[in-house]
Amino acid sequence: MHIFTSKKDEAKRDVVEKVILEKYNQYYRIAYSYVQNEADAFDIVQNGVYKAMKGSGALKNPEYASTWVYRIMLNECFRYMKQPQNVSYEYMQEEMGIEPAYSEDSSENIDIRRALDSLPEQDRAVIILRFFEDMKLEEIADILDENLSTVKSRLYRGIKKLRSVLG
Repeated sequence: MHIFTSKKDEAKRDVVEKVILEKYNQYYRIAYSYVQNEADAFDIVQNGVYKAMKGSGALKNPEYASTWVYRIMLNECFRYMKQPQNVSYEYMQEEMGIEPAYSEDSSENIDIRRALDSLPEQDRAVIILRFFEDMKLEEIADILDENLSTVKSRLYRGIKKLRSVLG
């Protein structure tokens, strides 16, 4: 422990660490839903964990640590998706029309994944947090730092687009 760390910062770090340990699998699922690649999802989560732990002293209200860490994880997903080099082996196979030798996904899951991929980042985040992480709209609004009405609009717009893409 660093000599200059205050008790208050240590308490914040402990809260952030506890949240990360409790919700690690959820963070991984969110990252995986964006990149569909285990290694990349782990990298995203690890980068998010590093940033959360490093910045834990900046957390203003420890009661909102969970929301704060979710926001960091989503920002890591968004940052990763904007990088031009994020082409996975699976994506290259798909683009070249090569069938993978083994696939654990059913065709229905692939259709849903592709439909989700067609959504804008923020709309996709709302859909994933609402239906895959079973969060309330108020929690999603806090995590995304948006108005509740904006989250509702994104949810309904995303559902409408998913329905049209899935037929």
